[in-house]
Amino acid sequence: MDDAGGASVILRLHGPLLLGNFFSFQSMVRSDQSSLLIVDVADVPYIDSAGIGCLVGAHVSRENAGRKLVVVGATERLLNSLKATKVDQLFSFASTVEDARSST
Repeated sequence: MDDAGGASVILRLHGPLLLGNFFSFQSMVRSDQSSLLIVDVADVPYIDSAGIGCLVGAHVSRENAGRKLVVVGATERLLNSLKATKVDQLFSFASTVEDARSST
């Protein structure tokens, strides 16, 4: 987790986001109080339904608190998983961290 001066935080995920490992991600999201959370998923080769549910939960909780979440670096495979479950429209996507910061 990188704190970019308090206004935004970058959370870089490495490896698949699955039922067996999403709890630490969920804990970091819940503890973050920044106005913008950038979730860098460029190194996430695969996401299962529990991982998708975790991302959706993160989005909803941040939106309800008036804070923003932007997904950065999503691969085609990850995007297809989100589209297949019809939750892709919930998220804001950016190609780079810089793009995510400028989108706010």
